[in-house]
Formats: sequence, C-alpha cells, structure tokens
Amino acid sequence: MEKLVRFLLAFLALKATLASPRFSRQAELDTYDDTNYDVDIENLELENQDMYDYEEGLGENPEMEIGTVPPPDHSYPSPGASLEEEEEEREYEEEMPLRAKHVQQGSGDSGVLMGPNTQKGMPTCLLCTCLGTSVYCDDLKLDSIPPIPKETTHFYARYNRLTKLHKSDFAFMSKLKRIDVTANDISSVDEGAFSTLPALEELVIRENHVSQLPALPVTMTLIDASHNEVDTRGIHKEAFKDMAGLLYLYLTDNHLDYIPVPLPDSLRSLHLQRNNIQSMHEDTFCNLQDFNYIRNALEDIRLDGNPVNLSRTPQAYVCLPRIPIGALV
Repeated sequence: MEKLVRFLLAFLALKATLASPRFSRQAELDTYDDTNYDVDIENLELENQDMYDYEEGLGENPEMEIGTVPPPDHSYPSPGASLEEEEEEREYEEEMPLRAKHVQQGSGDSGVLMGPNTQKGMPTCLLCTCLGTSVYCDDLKLDSIPPIPKETTHFYARYNRLTKLHKSDFAFMSKLKRIDVTANDISSVDEGAFSTLPALEELVIRENHVSQLPALPVTMTLIDASHNEVDTRGIHKEAFKDMAGLLYLYLTDNHLDYIPVPLPDSLRSLHLQRNNIQSMHEDTFCNLQDFNYIRNALEDIRLDGNPVNLSRTPQAYVCLPRIPIGALV
C-alpha cells in the first residue's frame, strides 16, 4: 500500500512539471534547433570551405594585395550635349571661314615658310605656294605683288592682273635670283625696281605691255622681255655692256629698229624676231680692229621677221660660229 501511494505522488509531480509554461517553451526551442541544426551545419561548412579556398588563393597569388578602398571621386564631369546641340555645333564650325594662322619665319611650327601677311591678312604662303625658297603665285588674279618672304630666291607671278611693278615690291630682297611675271597687264616698271637686287640673275617679263625696260643689275644671266612694246627709246644706252655673265637675251615681238649693242662676249643666244630692224653694221658682233677675234659663245642669233637683208653685210658674221637666221635677199 505504501508503494502505491509513492507511485501516485511521483506521477502527479511529473504531470505538474510537464504542464508548467517554462518547460513547454524550452521544448519548443529544443524542437526548433533540432529541425534546423543540420541545415545550419551544412551552410556553415560551405561558408568555411569558401573562406578557406579564398585564403588559399591569396596564398598562391603573392601579387594580390588587400588594401583600403580609395575614397570616391566627386569631381563629376559636366553633362554631355544633346545630339541636336552637337549637330548645330558641327554646322556652325563648317560655316565659319578658315582663318589664316601667321607663323613667324624660321619658327619651325609647320615646316613651311608662311611669309609676311598680305593686305588681306593672309600669309603669302597660304595665298601662294611656297616650296623651299621658291614662291609660286601663278593664276591667282593678283593685281599687285604680295609681300615676299625675305629668304625667297625664285618668285613666280604668272597669269595674273598685275599692271605695274613698283620699287617697293622687291625692296631688300637680297637673295632673289629669278622674277617671272609672264602674261600680266604690266605697262610700266619703276626705274629702280630691279637695280637694288644684288643676286638677281633672271628676269622674265614676257607677254605684257612694257614699253621701257628699267636698269638691271650686272649679275643678269637671262632677260626675256619678248611680246611687249619696247621701242628704240625703251632700252638704256649700252644697257647690256657690263653684264659679263649674260647668256640669253630675248626681245622677240617688240618695236626695236636696231640691235642693242654692245653685247657681252658671254652671250649665247640673241632672239630679235619680228621687230623693225632694218640695218646691221659690220661691227655689230665682230671687232674690226682685231681680225683674229672670234665670238665662239654666240651660236644662236634670230633676226627672222625683220626687214633687214643679211646678205648686205657679210663681214658682220666672220667672227661668229654660225650665220644669223634671217632674210638673205
């Protein structure tokens, strides 16, 4: 009987314990941990494995460094223009005229001699074409000589509208060797336009309306004033006498009525076709005081188209290597 009473008391105590709130809450927590324990363990193992692999990778790549992240850059660029604005800007730039940039001589900025500015504000070597020390201003409808770079040696202004050559056009051009102004409307040339050029050797002024040739330096080797209006008074007396290096003298299609003597011994070619030369003297080319004198250089004399009869003065050619070309009757 005593054993039965103890069993009942123990049973009631156990029942009371299970019925208490604290025990039921702990049972719920135990149940929750049991149901999620396996998942957490697996995730934790995966995370640990990833961390292990990452640390192993750091160990295998010694070039990789872990540092602080740099601060963000807050200097944001300005917002770009819209497509319409960009198109308008391109059209504006295309409509704007090109502005010449003046480059000082010898500056090395472009490798091309730009030269001084013309009256229109454009450097000569943008208006013309400059190749080395040669300046080409051909067929540009020029009515005046543009400023020429001081280093110029050869100047060409053919097929333009020039009407006059001024002394200032070639002032201080100490290196200028050749001037070619073929086929313009030049009717007059200042007297000192060429005489102050110490290096000038060649002047081509053909196909113009020049009636008088100015004084030329003694350094000349070629003079071509063909197809002009030069008459007897248009050439200085003994204009070519002191030109010891003169090789070519071309005065074709003018109004000359005489051969402009004396001519230097250096002369090789003399063209006087279609002038008004009516007579020739025996000492025009030869020296009557020295019958042994021979002018070997002068091999080309053109007198055709003149009213002179070459057969009337046979002694005038005895010192020449060839007889002049012209009428013999």
